[in-house]
Amino acid sequence: MVTLRINVQMKYLFSLFFLLILLFSCTTDKKINPEIEQIPIRVTVERFDEKFAAATPESLQDLKKEFPYLFPKQYADSIWEIKMKDTLQVELQREVNTVFSDFSDYEVEIKSLFQHLKYYFPSFQEPKIVTVISDVDYRNKIAVTDSLLVIGLDNFLGKEHYFYADIPQYLTKNFTPEQLTPSIAEEYAEKLIPMTSNRTFMEALVYYGKINYVKETLLPLFDENQILGYTEDEILWAKENESEIWRYFVEKELLYSTDPQLASRFLNAAPFSKFYLELDNESPGRLGQYIGWQIVRSYAKNNKVSLQQLLTTKAEDLFNNSKFKPRK
Repeated sequence: MVTLRINVQMKYLFSLFFLLILLFSCTTDKKINPEIEQIPIRVTVERFDEKFAAATPESLQDLKKEFPYLFPKQYADSIWEIKMKDTLQVELQREVNTVFSDFSDYEVEIKSLFQHLKYYFPSFQEPKIVTVISDVDYRNKIAVTDSLLVIGLDNFLGKEHYFYADIPQYLTKNFTPEQLTPSIAEEYAEKLIPMTSNRTFMEALVYYGKINYVKETLLPLFDENQILGYTEDEILWAKENESEIWRYFVEKELLYSTDPQLASRFLNAAPFSKFYLELDNESPGRLGQYIGWQIVRSYAKNNKVSLQQLLTTKAEDLFNNSKFKPRK
């Protein structure tokens, strides 16, 4: 009995030691290319949300001169003066100040994102960054132009925030501060990868695969679940069932299907993916995006191409040369 207890303890200690080594190795594996870290990038953040909160009717004209692009000409000054005193506006700003009183950590993340964009796309010029209150316009959390990046901070207050009580949980799970930088990366990825007609399901898989591959490339310190907007349990479910997901797509002859319903079943944000099986409620949504990401990853691994070349590769060529094999 004593021997058995010692053996069990030894096995426990060995397992714990192995786990610690694994965790340490996973942590240290995530590094930024020193060449990228040396790229000079200037991050300039203008807290328009704070300036608007401090503004008065008397100072409104000065604010409009500083941020003319945030004041559409069709709106009279009286609209902005009313908004200054609006109780919802005041409450939103208070909550944003609580979560984002210090924006320095996000500036560090955004700087790294910009450095990677500059490295892979030399013509990139860092934009001016402006933070705003968007009245929880979660469909437009981030706006990107060549010279401007606008961030609606009230869309990243935390998944349980009471402002999001009437929004589905499968959406609000990503309304967190941790998803701010991945959301910016996604906007840039969508600018880099023109939306195709997506005539077939396979083309759509590759399109979203490219989007997430770009995000992964631009954010090397972020975890897989953060890149895809999954929880840790969701990314684990996808990995453990990758082979079965792929088999379903193949056996049901979905890859070259043009059925428009496939987008809502496997690509668009949803509480779960729709296989029309009992396991549906266990699955995360957007599993087509996950599979597409693995296909693009496999292509990048098995073909010597630059990121720009990968992004311009036609979906069918990429798929045929990916040598994708789902994990088992």
